[in-house]
Amino acid sequence: MSIDLALADARTATPSVTAMASPKRTHSSGEQTAAVASRPDLIVDQIQPQAGTGRTFADFIQLTKPRIVVMVLVTTVASSIIATGSLVGGMQLLWLLLGTAMVAGSAGAANQVWERRIDCHMPRTAIRPLPGNRMKVATATVFTAIIGCAGVGLLTVQLNAAAAIVGIATWLLYVLVYTPLKTRTAWNTTVGAIAGALPILIGYTATGGSLAESTGWLLVGVLVAWQYPHFMAIAWMYRHQYAAAGFRMTTTEEPTGRSAAIQSIAGSIALIACGVLLCVSTEQWLASALSSVAVLAVVFPMLRASIGFWLKRDDAQARRLLRSSLLVLPAVLLIVTLRVFW
Repeated sequence: MSIDLALADARTATPSVTAMASPKRTHSSGEQTAAVASRPDLIVDQIQPQAGTGRTFADFIQLTKPRIVVMVLVTTVASSIIATGSLVGGMQLLWLLLGTAMVAGSAGAANQVWERRIDCHMPRTAIRPLPGNRMKVATATVFTAIIGCAGVGLLTVQLNAAAAIVGIATWLLYVLVYTPLKTRTAWNTTVGAIAGALPILIGYTATGGSLAESTGWLLVGVLVAWQYPHFMAIAWMYRHQYAAAGFRMTTTEEPTGRSAAIQSIAGSIALIACGVLLCVSTEQWLASALSSVAVLAVVFPMLRASIGFWLKRDDAQARRLLRSSLLVLPAVLLIVTLRVFW
């Protein structure tokens, strides 16, 4: 996001929800959500926050972007198995998952701290803990620092320095480079794709893999390539919200969707290439051939949806592309992981 967060502040132009409500009436959580969804420009820090330990815990979890964390952990487990060539031991896997989750969660939380004002302008993000005024900025910042440092510490002490260095590099790239670029250039998608892919090297290096090995970087290539069709579909579906919030995405800079569609097709093809290269072995040609065909089979629906989006650029086609992408990444990683034991 832009460092000058004042660009999102419209307090003087927007009446508060409290002023529109009855003096004796408080807002339920559902009413808050409805109010924000119907008023993207609403300054939600005037909505009365909901109290309760359960709500606070849920807000801390939401601050970490848990869906992204889960995806990161899935890729981390796969890469750790690929690097070691066998199943990872219980305690080693526990420390790996815990440390990686903390670093990834800290990056997601830092992103939300940075974007808290701009998030007020998009219905899909305006009900997050910070724009929804359910958490103070200082609290979120301290939480971000604690889990980030703890995660790096765990990776360093329980695993190795290489895994910790990758974790730090991921955090810095995601928070300090990708986040501010989102309001400056559509190239932020490329930077974000790299930042989103680097955590797979945490698992790879944690169990004996080296940063000098091509396998680790091909795994990064799988994630980078997959993110293009996946995110371009999202960028198209929410292009109006992104534009209103000041984000510079491919779909806001080039509103016909041609560029987004071409990038989706290129990403699908690149994913097939990286997946096949990970399966190829000169010593086991039959296993290489079968696993390569499997990669092509699972990626093809996303490639077909990308081509469909290029032919007809509308929300329905973008939604089909998004849905087709959801199972592609775990499927490719599963094939490549099973290839280790074949």
